[in-house]
Amino acid sequence: MKIGTPKETIEGERRVAMTPDSARMLQKLGHECIIETGAGADAGFSDEDYKEAGVEIAKTAAALWKAADVVTKVRAPSDTEVKRLREGQTLISMFNPAGNTDLMEAAAKKGATVVAMDMVPRISRAQKMDALSSMANIAGYRAVVEAANNFGRFFTGQITAAGKVPPAKVLVVGAGVAGLAAIGTATSLGAITYAFDVRPEVAEQVESMGAEFVFLDFEEEQQDGSASGGYASVSSPEFREAQLAKFRELAPDMDVVITTALIPNREAPELWTEDMVASMKAGSVIVDLAAEKGGNCKLTRMDEKVVTENGVTIIGYTDFPSRMATQASTLYATNIRHMLTDLTPGKDGKIDHDMEDDVIRGATITHDHEVTFPPPPPKVAAIAAAPKKEKAKELSPQEKRAAEVAAFKAQTKSQVTLLAIGGAVMLLIGAFAPASFMQHFIVFALACFVGFQVIWGVAHSLHTPLMAVTNAISGIVILGALLQVGSGNLLVVLLAFISVLIASINIVGGFLVTRRMLAMFQKS
Repeated sequence: MKIGTPKETIEGERRVAMTPDSARMLQKLGHECIIETGAGADAGFSDEDYKEAGVEIAKTAAALWKAADVVTKVRAPSDTEVKRLREGQTLISMFNPAGNTDLMEAAAKKGATVVAMDMVPRISRAQKMDALSSMANIAGYRAVVEAANNFGRFFTGQITAAGKVPPAKVLVVGAGVAGLAAIGTATSLGAITYAFDVRPEVAEQVESMGAEFVFLDFEEEQQDGSASGGYASVSSPEFREAQLAKFRELAPDMDVVITTALIPNREAPELWTEDMVASMKAGSVIVDLAAEKGGNCKLTRMDEKVVTENGVTIIGYTDFPSRMATQASTLYATNIRHMLTDLTPGKDGKIDHDMEDDVIRGATITHDHEVTFPPPPPKVAAIAAAPKKEKAKELSPQEKRAAEVAAFKAQTKSQVTLLAIGGAVMLLIGAFAPASFMQHFIVFALACFVGFQVIWGVAHSLHTPLMAVTNAISGIVILGALLQVGSGNLLVVLLAFISVLIASINIVGGFLVTRRMLAMFQKS
């Protein structure tokens, strides 16, 4: 098959769906590649780069659409591009099928197969084709960069001779791919970062990145994400009201707010209302990553930067991935290449559109003159249902006291048992061993007890510095053992020999470990 990539027609779109590297990989699958001249220029890929990768250069978009069996794009096709589709041709691109029903029906009438990269189900096997996650990762990072560019202070706190600068407080609404990327970027810049998500189970991920998770005192049964392909679902009105109340509480303290909440095939939920914006401090920044679907902020204007009367900047750009065109094109082209790999199972350059495959079926919106959107739920669950955890019951003071008494009794019983066993062993030894041996044995037992108690009480972080001290103690052990070697008692001689052996191993090992640790701090 011949895979073709035209130049994007939407103004300001700098990404390209095929890179020289992805073209080389596609050729290994048995495909030929063709690209419209200048298609990759804005992303940093020249026609010469494509020629070196063995890609044919088409002079016009019309020539490319006519020559290609499979057309790969970034953005949804225009009316003109849909008219260029023909029977049996395959189009792979972002599509937003719920918002482009007319284009979808027109493509079906043409007899073309359309694979929407924004409909790839979020199951484990499809992660390599998940273009939404690839682009969301870039958007989350870039959102923080844009916020920092419009914020009038440092993100990190500083103490200088000229005064103290407090760190910025950043709230990220939504801890999906974009949200986690924004959290990681904001924390790396030194901001105090907070994050909210309707799924409390992501709190551990948020906290592992150095942010604080904002918990909502509201219980709502979580819906199974497998039914929606792993994407977010609509929350109840009661949950929404509790959520908005929490945001109103946080709004006056936040310097930067980044909203990322989206629900597939729906308008973006309104989460940051006009009164919340009014309560924010002058100079604060809101970056709305849901602007293309109406925005999470009431005052967001798509593709515009707005400054409100109280001095809050609201950024509604929809081209964050395109602002990092080279990186975005590389990731997106890789997603396309993986999709084509699954569509070419025989590695012979022939497309096999298997509608029984969860991933291919989920992403296909037109096939064989029919509109196949929306797809059925995937056979494989997108998200494993988390077991319900019962809330730990808080104990009353009386119950806590009873538990402490029970633990003390159990510990005391264990200690008494051990002392009884030790006493019995001592009596047996005393009945048969000579008096001189008992003197040595008592000293040995006391030394073991004291040594164990001393070392056990030392913090783990101090064990390495104590290596030299243990070497010194081992030296004393060797000296004492050597004095006992000539005692004449066979058992004492044997124990003294074992002591010398073990202490020598400890000294040699201790010096080796200490030397290795010191070498880590030496300049090369």
